[in-house]
Amino acid sequence: MMLLILGLLTSFLSFLYLTAPTIRKFFAGGVCRTNVQLPGKVVVITGANTGIGKETARELARRGARVYIACRDVLKGESAASEIRADTKNSQVLVRKLDLSDTKSIRAFAEGFLAEEKQLHILINNAGVMMCPYSKTADGFETHLGVNHLGHFLLTHLLLEQLKKSAPARVVNLSSVVHHAGKIRFHDLQGEKYYNRGFAYCHSKLANVLFTRELAKRLQGTGVTTYAVHPGVVRSELVRHSFLLCLLWQLFSPFLKSAREGAQTSLHCALAEGLEPLSGKYFSDCRRTCMSPKARNNKTSERLWTVSCELLGIQWE
Repeated sequence: MMLLILGLLTSFLSFLYLTAPTIRKFFAGGVCRTNVQLPGKVVVITGANTGIGKETARELARRGARVYIACRDVLKGESAASEIRADTKNSQVLVRKLDLSDTKSIRAFAEGFLAEEKQLHILINNAGVMMCPYSKTADGFETHLGVNHLGHFLLTHLLLEQLKKSAPARVVNLSSVVHHAGKIRFHDLQGEKYYNRGFAYCHSKLANVLFTRELAKRLQGTGVTTYAVHPGVVRSELVRHSFLLCLLWQLFSPFLKSAREGAQTSLHCALAEGLEPLSGKYFSDCRRTCMSPKARNNKTSERLWTVSCELLGIQWE
């Protein structure tokens, strides 16, 4: 029986690999087709030293933007920036340290950036963690909540006036389709009563969509618009904390999106003309798609906003 199962599995995998080019084309998803150029524009991308963020930075640099790679690992960031500068012939690709798990680092980054730049046209909140064993940030927040949501919430707050001054400007928040499985557990936001690292990631991705919706509502009339993005299932380092997912990603890697393909929806929301009326919406494969019912709950988005401000010790009306 075991030999039969192994034989069937081998045959199935052989079939998948033989048909990989066709399947890959199907799963590659949408493509950002705008020809917008960005000379004189300033962009900040978190976590752009690798993966989707790096490919997003590469394309925006290719279009002439001054791109800031904001990341925790500065050496890795410099390596990515050097590669992008050589590839795009754009010398204006800069690296600055940003650790989203530490509010002191976030404030230091924002202070340095605001002293260095007078404008900011595009902020892409790209960085994230996934499937981490239970741990807390430097400020005592559960890691998924602290990095994926609260870190970007604070960063956006600190850079918002610069975005308003530079309008039209955009904020792109990377979420995920798994936000459909998320829930904002206000009675246990830090996961101290119950913790499942898979669901913790889902909860944080739901928080990203709720933040996007509430931010869009509060930014009406300012010229700053915001969008939530599902990049697709991408070959990246994001799954490094899960042995099982690493194994599955290796097994099915021929069918996953490349980082460049995963960057397309972020690029679409950052660049596409006429997207302003869709501020606050959720995008996948370069088009608007449905968010979960929980993500559309106005009371939840308003409460999460209030609680986030309280946790971070900020006032943001």
